[in-house]
Parts: sequence; C-alpha cells; structure tokens
Amino acid sequence: MTAEVLFVTGTNTDVGKTVVTAAIAAAALAAGRRVAVLKPGQTGVAPGEPGDAAEVVRLAGPLTTRELARYPEPLAPDTAARRCGLPTIGPEQVAEAVAELAAAHDLVLVEGAGGLLVRYDEQGRTLADMARASAGLGLAPEVLVVAAAALGTLNIATLTAEALHARGLAPLGVLVGSWPREAGLAERCNLADLPVAAGAPLLGVLPEGAGREAAGFAAIALAALAPRLGGHWDADAFTAAHQVPPLPLP
Repeated sequence: MTAEVLFVTGTNTDVGKTVVTAAIAAAALAAGRRVAVLKPGQTGVAPGEPGDAAEVVRLAGPLTTRELARYPEPLAPDTAARRCGLPTIGPEQVAEAVAELAAAHDLVLVEGAGGLLVRYDEQGRTLADMARASAGLGLAPEVLVVAAAALGTLNIATLTAEALHARGLAPLGVLVGSWPREAGLAERCNLADLPVAAGAPLLGVLPEGAGREAAGFAAIALAALAPRLGGHWDADAFTAAHQVPPLPLP
C-alpha cells in the first residue's frame, strides 16, 4: 500500500500549521497508522532547542520526525540560511527524504515554513516545488491549506489556491488553524466563504488554544478534523451552528 503524503502549508505565518500537523498526526496514530513528520527547514530555533517537529511529538505522541535544515533566525529559510552561512535546501533533497519516509510509514506529513511561496533556496524554490518534486517520484502528494479565521483571510486563501493551481497542484482542503472562543461576524461568515475562496472543502476547525496541553489533545483533534483527515467533525453542522442571519432590508 502506498503511503499518503500530505504537505501542510499556511496562508501566512502563525496560522497554526504545527498544531494542525500534530492534530492530523494524532488522529492517524489513534487509527493505528505509522506516521512520520518532515520539517524541511526549521527557522528561529537554536541548535539543541525543540523545534516544530518536537512540538508535534509533544502533542500527538511518539512518531518519526526528521528535520533537514535548521537556521537560528526567525526568517524565510533562504534569507536565514544566507545570513548564517549555512546551505539552503532544495526540492530534490526534500522529495528524496519524503520517499524514504514513505517507504516505512502509512502517512508522511511535510510542514512548511510560513506561506506556500516562501523561498527555501537561491533559485526561489518553495514548498510547492517540493510537492511537485515528490510527485515526480510517484508519491502523489496532496496539499492542505491552513488559514486564519479572521477578516482578511479570504484574499490570501484565494491567492494560495491560485498559486497551487498555477503549479499543477490543487488544495486538498482548507482548515482553520485557530477558531476563537468568541467568534465575531467575520469569522462566522468566513466558515461559508473560505471553501469558496480556496476552491476546496473545509476540513476542520481547531479551537483556539488547542495546542497548550498534550493531555486530551487526541480527543480535540478527532473532534476538530473532518473524516478525510481522520476525525469526525461535520463542516455543514458547524457552519450552520455559527450562521449569521442576513441583515433585514431597509
């Protein structure tokens, strides 16, 4: 059986990609699947400090992790590499690592840095190029887009989806990385509008603060992810429960 390969990208930085990656990993582990998480380029973390892969393990539990490059400053990987004089990382190297992990696991999660088109090397190659290189090895990767819930998210969700399609990729779905405890008008309207903007189904909503404690995280993950990602969250029911009635005509 061929391993499932899922690239997790964001519409921007700080939208909850790592917690989403952990949630998908936790759901897969609960189903008895063998899971690996690959972080091509970790930035903003010094040697010896825990990075995003370690955070996934803290939340989801024991699984295989691999980090291909680490740069100490919290910048785009290409910029961070140049500033500290370390080598950049290219799509071919990432695809080879994905193929190696896929040979021994049921699910390989590849977490990007920032948004889809953040540069990883001198040629300006991105996470999208890594997904395409993986496809070239016969791995059939899919791309999940993690978005914010608030005002402004529709534009960057649309741009991310258009960038994927322009590169011969299509978003598997869009997922809200942090749903506020007190959702306002924009957040509630965006539940219905995000799948339209992204041209892909809404596959989950992680509650704000979901990644604070490891205890109970698997249950949160299963409740927040759609069946396609291993959970039992219902997009139609959640959207209907947060629906905003239209303004009455004057």
